[in-house]
Amino acid sequence: MEYYLGLGSNLGQREKNLLSALKKLKQFRISIQKVSSIYETQPFGDANQPWYMNMVVQVKTRLSPDQLFDKIKKIENDMGRTLHGVHHPRLIDIDILFLEDQVIHSNNLRIPHKELTYRNFVLVPLLEIAPDLIHPVFKEKISTLYKKCADESMVRKIKSDVSL
Repeated sequence: MEYYLGLGSNLGQREKNLLSALKKLKQFRISIQKVSSIYETQPFGDANQPWYMNMVVQVKTRLSPDQLFDKIKKIENDMGRTLHGVHHPRLIDIDILFLEDQVIHSNNLRIPHKELTYRNFVLVPLLEIAPDLIHPVFKEKISTLYKKCADESMVRKIKSDVSL
């Protein structure tokens, strides 16, 4: 199955945290297909916190959505993430953005991610690696959703060649 994941960090060594999370994904036999640049992004919501570094990756795995979610939570916990909530500073945050053209609503999961169309810090890196990806609910390309996004928070590319 093909997924798109969003990664973010605004505590500690932010870039190192992102790269460490990617390596940990690979340890769970999650094959990384495409990696966006790393972007420095203005905090969304509570602006009184450090700026984030964000990226998006396309991965392939045989894991079900629930299994992948469990692996992601294990990675976050192993890396020291303590608070799980909205708009808190974090060492690492990994979200499942898309699973092919599927729509999933369960207790733990909502795919596609319910807020991705409102957030430049997700849309900009996603636009870089998958501009023609069709959102399965809105039936529009990522490039179109980005043009419609009202989010004015700053997103600036800081590292283009991300190697693992």
